[in-house]
Amino acid sequence: MALILSIETSTSVCSAALHESGVLIADEIHREPQSAASQLAVMIERLFSSNKINKKDLKAVAVSSGPGSYTGLRIGASTAKGICFGLDVPLISLGSLHALAAGLPHPDTHYLCPMIDARRMEVYCSLLSPSLEVIEDVQAKVIDENSFADALQLHTISFFGNGSDKCKAVIQHSNALFIEGVEPLAKHMGKLVYTKFLANDFEDLHPFEPRYLKEFVAKTKSR
Repeated sequence: MALILSIETSTSVCSAALHESGVLIADEIHREPQSAASQLAVMIERLFSSNKINKKDLKAVAVSSGPGSYTGLRIGASTAKGICFGLDVPLISLGSLHALAAGLPHPDTHYLCPMIDARRMEVYCSLLSPSLEVIEDVQAKVIDENSFADALQLHTISFFGNGSDKCKAVIQHSNALFIEGVEPLAKHMGKLVYTKFLANDFEDLHPFEPRYLKEFVAKTKSR
């Protein structure tokens, strides 16, 4: 049996979950924006204490590796690495868009396009098969009326995630479907993470960094 802690902080939603061999034991979710710094460690401690689980029983820690919120990803990665160093367990990374796609309530036969909001009309996105195999790799993409036009001519595509909301009025092809309410959450990472655990697909702990895609741009307060 493999007890794995998963951490997801790529958007404004901060979450953590415990899985046993891919099966969810318990999870914590905090939806207040910019809450990861103050809430993530508290949530993790509560997961272990409320479920009477010893941290020393962990076999690995998994973290959503981006793209997404620069600050959120850094907090998630540093927290995960700290636990791994402290307990001498391996680190598993899972792309944020795969974590998002794993949360679809009813997987179908359509192509999948998870989207995380970036800035203005830009999103972080990927095009996946129904089995979550990569068709188009992760990219930062400015959305216009021609986005995904070639793929939409041949396939129905389900768009979802907080980045898809601003695309509805722009991508109006008849083969474009928009699914609301799908979030990247730690509780959905279990099966994908466990598959990586069985394959010994671990990160090199010291140099590991999230996949930001773009450089961090500090926001200045308006006067």
